[in-house]
Order: sequence, then structure tokens, then C-alpha cells
Amino acid sequence: MNISIHGDHVKITESIKEYVETKINKLSKYFDANSVPDVIVKVRVRGVKQIIEVTVPTKLFTLRAEEEHEDLYAAIDLVQKKLEGQIRKNKTKLAKKYRDKKGYVMLNEEVDLESEESSSIVRRKEVEYKPMDEEEAILQMELSEHDFFVFKNSNEKCVSVVYKRKDGTFGIINAR
Repeated sequence: MNISIHGDHVKITESIKEYVETKINKLSKYFDANSVPDVIVKVRVRGVKQIIEVTVPTKLFTLRAEEEHEDLYAAIDLVQKKLEGQIRKNKTKLAKKYRDKKGYVMLNEEVDLESEESSSIVRRKEVEYKPMDEEEAILQMELSEHDFFVFKNSNEKCVSVVYKRKDGTFGIINAR
């Protein structure tokens, strides 16, 4: 795997680089040898927490995981386990969706498409939404006690999603 490691307010030492490469290369068993994806790793510090973010973009989908821990090496272990868990959990779904697509390069092992249950929607909710600004949407989200809220953005003239981030700040996704 081609691994690109960037540090944000962190110096990436040779030992950190080697440890990241060793852990992330364990994921290569899930990819075809001819089409190994490039991996982007970002390491940053927030207070005493060491944060590692790993993105594995493939031609058809993107895997992403982020972990934080006081020990950087522990965070690296956690993010590697999280990515491997995502692959294992979703391998049947991915195989069903992309098995006939050119460029599907994941999972060297055979996948029994009938063995695992398919996911199902357990709840559907309809809401009426009125145009509102982002501040009102944040207020509505907090009142609903969810960590996201879909609204018609009066400033951007589109449908938007406001969501609460792990660090307590908010993000906006605009659908155009």
C-alpha cells in the first residue's frame, strides 16, 4: 500500500512512520495485489489527545476511520482495528453492490453472498421542513436531541444537514 503520512503540529518520526506502515499494511490482505489503494494518514494533537485519521479511497468507495488516545501508538492500533472491522462488517454488502463493476478490487477471499443477513431499515420518519438559517437549525437539532438535523437552508438555497462533531463543534453538509 502507498501510505502518505502527514503531521499537523506533530513531527512524524521514523519510528512513528514505520509503526503506521506496519499496521496499515495489514489491511492489504483485503485488496487485490494489482489494485492496492493509496492511503492518507493524518496525525494531529488536540490537548493531550493524539488523533489519527486514516482514509482509504478506492475507485468505488472510501473507507475512513479516526481515533484519539493519549498514546499515539494506541490510537494507531485502534484505528487499524476500526478499519478492519469496517471491512469485515461490510464485505458482503460491498461484494453484492460491486461484484459486477469493473475496478472492484476488494476481498481476495470468497464471500458467500447468501450467508449474511441484509441490512434493513427499521424506522422511517417523515418531517415537514421550512426554510431556516443555520443557527435555527442548530437550535432545532439540540431540541430534538439528535446529533444531526436536515433542513432547507434559506441562506444557501439548498437542502442542508447540520451535525454535531466529536469535538463539540458543528458541521454543515449542503446538497446541491
